[in-house]
Amino acid sequence: MTDQPLAGKTVAILVANGFEELEMTEPQRALLKLGAQPKIISPEQGLVNGWHGAAWGHYFPTDKHVGDVLAADFDLLLLPGGDRSVAKLANNPHTRRILGSFMDAGKGVAAIGKGVELLAVADRAKGRTVTGPETVKEALTAAGAKWSDETMVVDRVLLTAQSQETLADFIETMTKVFVQAVEQRKQAA
Repeated sequence: MTDQPLAGKTVAILVANGFEELEMTEPQRALLKLGAQPKIISPEQGLVNGWHGAAWGHYFPTDKHVGDVLAADFDLLLLPGGDRSVAKLANNPHTRRILGSFMDAGKGVAAIGKGVELLAVADRAKGRTVTGPETVKEALTAAGAKWSDETMVVDRVLLTAQSQETLADFIETMTKVFVQAVEQRKQAA
């Protein structure tokens, strides 16, 4: 395998104000090393504010407004958590459209922490095996997902993880899932 197995691939990172900063920055850094082009997609204009620990974190420039993007513009999708971010994204009709298109096209999706809840919002959890924080279990099982108590679950090219406590493992698994998703789409083309 090449050092940059995701060279030339674009990754949408869907966040709103209050996203868990480490759940975005650490995977973003890893994606850059793999040759990918991560793009921050947000309902916020210009800058989006992270959440770090128990306080507001840093501001990050957004690459595109959520209303201006299509899943077809990207190869892969990362969904960091964060209560405020997920609540805002859950109320945005573009979140459902974009996530639904990614899932329907069989593109790689990685969700961590509270970000897993967006699968239920997008009505794409049915029949999928997922994990996440205990606080999202009810929403996902009600949406038809099969719940797992594992810290991380891979269901085809969908990766879900409970929390950033296993961030290094999440990033390693995300890399494998994303490379697999890209390979599968290449073979199907």
